[in-house]
Amino acid sequence: MYYVYMMTNKSNQVLYIGVTNNLQRRVFEHKNQLVEGFTQMYNVHKLVWFEQTSDVRSAIAREKQLKGWSRKKKDWLVEQMNPTWGDLADNWYEE
Repeated sequence: MYYVYMMTNKSNQVLYIGVTNNLQRRVFEHKNQLVEGFTQMYNVHKLVWFEQTSDVRSAIAREKQLKGWSRKKKDWLVEQMNPTWGDLADNWYEE
């Protein structure tokens, strides 16, 4: 399986969109600031949206599509799955 996902910071001000073949591992890396760059700089640690596919090319295409969307459209997508913008991975790990 492949996952396209969106993560944000505590105040929901920034969005990070990524692709992975192991969502739990990748979220762990973000939450523990093991990912250098954007997510580390902006404290992006809250999983707010994801979808899965069995095709890596579809996942990459979807990631690119979402990155081209307006913030308003991305917010709408998150709110379809997660209207409260809660951390969907909140209970995955003990921190």
